[in-house]
Amino acid sequence: MHVLKLTQIGNSVGVILPKEVLANLKLEKGDSIFITETPDGYVVTPHDPAFEQQMTEAQRIMKKRRAALRELAK
Repeated sequence: MHVLKLTQIGNSVGVILPKEVLANLKLEKGDSIFITETPDGYVVTPHDPAFEQQMTEAQRIMKKRRAALRELAK
């Protein structure tokens, strides 16, 4: 478990993530993270949940319409 402190950064407040956390999330300076509220609390992830949902739907459609997509590719 890591304890994070809120830090004043200009007119904003930020959280400094330890090196180990950045390495585990495969994040570097300038990358974006996403915070999602769940019934159990908040989840921090480097992946956009909305984009993941769109990709899941796209994969479902591509699987369902495989034959039509093959014909279009010709």
